[in-house]
Amino acid sequence: MQITPGNENILAINGGKSVRKTLLPYGHQSICEEDIQSVIEVLRSEWITTGPKVAEFEEAIANYVGSNYAVSFSSGTAALHGAVFAAGLGPGDEAITTPLTFCATANCILYQGATPVFADIFHDTLNINPQHVERHITTATKAIIPMDYAGHPVDLDEILNLAEKNNLIVIEDACHALGAEYKGKRVGGISDMTVFSFHPVKHITTGEGGMVTTNDSKLAKRLKLFRNHGIDSDARQRATNGIWYYEMLELGYNYRLTDIGSALGLSQLKKLDQNCSRRREIALKYNVEFEDIAAIQRPTEKEYVNSAWHLYPIRLNLNMLKANRQDIFAALKAENIGINVHYIPVHLHPYYRNRFAYRTGDYPVTEGAYEGLISLPMFHGMTDQDICDVVTAISKVIGYYTNEKNFSKKFAKV
Repeated sequence: MQITPGNENILAINGGKSVRKTLLPYGHQSICEEDIQSVIEVLRSEWITTGPKVAEFEEAIANYVGSNYAVSFSSGTAALHGAVFAAGLGPGDEAITTPLTFCATANCILYQGATPVFADIFHDTLNINPQHVERHITTATKAIIPMDYAGHPVDLDEILNLAEKNNLIVIEDACHALGAEYKGKRVGGISDMTVFSFHPVKHITTGEGGMVTTNDSKLAKRLKLFRNHGIDSDARQRATNGIWYYEMLELGYNYRLTDIGSALGLSQLKKLDQNCSRRREIALKYNVEFEDIAAIQRPTEKEYVNSAWHLYPIRLNLNMLKANRQDIFAALKAENIGINVHYIPVHLHPYYRNRFAYRTGDYPVTEGAYEGLISLPMFHGMTDQDICDVVTAISKVIGYYTNEKNFSKKFAKV
C-alpha cells in the first residue's frame, strides 16, 4: 500500500482514522516483577534510605562504566549541581556548555554563582563543537560541560585535550548516554566527572535519581559531602560506629538517593545491556525505513562511537514540506504517536534572554537544527508493532505534506 497525497489515506487531524488507537509515548519506563520484588525487600528491611543498597548501587555503576568511584544523587540535576560544586566553581568563574540541552545542564552552573557560556554545535551529531569551545575560553573559564546529545558521546579526545591545555575540568553530561561507548571505552570512566540520570525515560530508572562517576578520590569525597548537607558522615555511618557527633564542613544539600531507588536501580542495571541493544535495534529499523524519505534527516552516529540512543531525533527538511514543524507535530500526535522536541535552545528561554541578553541568531547551527527537530518514540519496551506504527505514521504524514511530486513510501514491514 502506497502513501500518496490525495488518496484515501486521510490524516487523523483532518478526520481520518488514526494509525493507533492509543497514544505511544516518546519514552517510557519498563518495570518487571523482579524490579518490584527488589523494592519490596528493601521496604521490609532495616534501611529504606541512606543504607547499604546505596553503596551497592554506586559500586555496581562504577564497575559497569569502569570508574574508580560513583556517587549517587536524588536526580540527574542534583548530580550536575554536585559535580559543579566538586569542581570548585563559584562567582566570577565561567563554564562552557552547549545550548542544545535541557536547561539543567546550564542551570547547575548558575546554582554555584558561576556564569554559563555557550558554544555552538556540530551540524551532524548536534554535540558541542570543540573549535567553538576553544573560541570562548578565557581566564575566567574553569570547566567544560559537554552533553552527549541523544546518547551519542561528544568528541571527548578534543574536549579533554582542550581542557588539559587550558587547565580546565571536564564534567560530561551523559544523562542520555549510560551504556554508550567512545572509541571502545564505556562513557563514565573517561572524563574528570561524568553525570548520569535515572529518570523513567532513561535506559534504567530509580524513579528519580542520578550518579556522578570519577576516577579522582578528592572529587568523590566532595561529591559525597555536598549531597549530604556538607556533613562529613551520613546517619548510617554514625549509627554503625556508635557516634552521634558530626560536623558540617561545607554548605551542601539533601541530594541523597534512597535505598528504595537504589534497589530498583540495581535490578534495572542487570538489564542495561539488553535495553541498549534493543534501542540500537529500533534505531537501525528507523534508519532503514526512513532512508528514502528526503524530507527527513536521520540522526548521525559516528563510526568510533556506540550510541546509547536515548532519543531518535529526526530533522525535517522544511523546504520540502508544505507545512511547518508545528503542523507536522500536531498531525503525528493526532495519529497517536507521542513525539517531542529536544530541545528549545537554552539561550532562547526568557530567563537567559533577560539575564544575559541573548538574541536569536547567536548560535546559528543550534537554532537551525532546532527549527526542524522532532524526537520519535524511542524506548526499549517498544514492540515491533510500535515501530511499524511510528514508521507508518511518519510515511502517512510526511507523504501528505511533501512537495516531492513522486513521493511514495511503503508501509513498514518490521
